[in-house]
Amino acid sequence: MKQEQRKREKTELEALLLRHGEEILSSPQMQREKLFIQHGTVSCFDHSVAVAYTSLQLAASWRIKVDQRSLVRGALLHDYFLYDWHEADPSHRLHGFRHAKKALWNARKDFSLNAKEEDIIVKHMFPLNLSLPRYRESVLVILADKWCALAEIFTVFSPLRPVRAGKVKL
Repeated sequence: MKQEQRKREKTELEALLLRHGEEILSSPQMQREKLFIQHGTVSCFDHSVAVAYTSLQLAASWRIKVDQRSLVRGALLHDYFLYDWHEADPSHRLHGFRHAKKALWNARKDFSLNAKEEDIIVKHMFPLNLSLPRYRESVLVILADKWCALAEIFTVFSPLRPVRAGKVKL
């Protein structure tokens, strides 16, 4: 019984992720993120999908009322900096401190964002960046991002690839 319920919840979260994130997931620039490694052997694309899925999962588990569309879109775009930060390049210095603003700049260029989505993107590196998150969606993405990064670095689990069906090829 519990296994069936978990399977149903997973399917619902996957559907939410695809419904709210399809425009971003299918965009050419987001597809480029598959080429850039984020943590260990995990691509920026896979990491962003994992953070979006985990954010939805946390909101559901903790029964936190959220703007699901903004949560998914902000989570998918939180690392939308569009370069391989592992390459030796002077512009990549202090990546941890700078990439959130670069991600926001790129996201604004490619998508129409609301205030919550912008806050999620620019503040996801808290506490490394000292600006406090303004929305509960931002806090959830901060937590999900740290959790996924740790899991990916230490290979606790393989990156989540929850969206496999539908029009978007992942």
